[in-house]
Amino acid sequence: MKKFTLALLAGTALMAAPAVAADLGRPIYKAPVAVAAPYMLWNGFYIGANAGYSWGRDRVGGGRADTDGFSGGGQIGYNWQFSPNWVFGIEADLQGSNIESDVALLNTNVHMWGTVRGRLGYAWNNVLLYGTGGFAYGRNELTGFGVSQSKTHTGYTFGGGLEYAFAPQWSAKVEYLYVDLGREFYDAPAFQTNVRSDFHTVRLGINYRFGGAPIVASY
Repeated sequence: MKKFTLALLAGTALMAAPAVAADLGRPIYKAPVAVAAPYMLWNGFYIGANAGYSWGRDRVGGGRADTDGFSGGGQIGYNWQFSPNWVFGIEADLQGSNIESDVALLNTNVHMWGTVRGRLGYAWNNVLLYGTGGFAYGRNELTGFGVSQSKTHTGYTFGGGLEYAFAPQWSAKVEYLYVDLGREFYDAPAFQTNVRSDFHTVRLGINYRFGGAPIVASY
C-alpha cells in the first residue's frame, strides 16, 4: 500500500510539472499607473500692454456724432484657478486714446479711459476663453466756438476675449469691450449741453505672469 501511494504521488508530480513550467515562462504584466493629465497654470499676478481701435457714437445735446480712434496702454491683474478648467480674475487697465468725433461746431475727444473688471474664463490647457465686465471711466474733451472743457465720465463695460499662453510666463490675447462712459453736463461760457460717450473697442494685448509657473502641471 505504501509503495502504491508513493507511486501515485510521483505520477501526479510528473503530470503537474509541465503546467508549472509553462506558468513560470509566462510574462507578468502590471497594471498601468494612472497619471493625471497636465494642465496650464493661470494663477497669480500679471502685467501687460495693449493697443486697439475704437468706434462709437457720442450724443451731444439732441444730436449724434460718430467717433473713432486708437488707444494704447497697460493692464495689471490677478487670476485664481479653482479647477483645471475654470479661472476667475480681476483686471484694471488704463489707456491713452484719441477717440474723437469730426463735427464742425462741437467736437468730442476721449483722451483717456480705463476699466476695473472681473473676468471668468474656461481654460483648455494654455487657451483661455473668458467673459469680462465692470466699471469704466474716461476723460472727454468738448471743443467748440473757440473754447473747450474737459470732464471725467463714469459708466460700465462688458465684453470677452481669448488668451493664449505661448511660453511659461507669457501670453497674448485678443479682446472686445463695449464701453459706456455715461452722460455729463458741460457748461462752458460758449455752450451748455449734455454729452454721452460710448464706444466699442477691439484690441490686442500681451501679458507677463509672475511666479515662474510651469507651462503645465499635474492636478
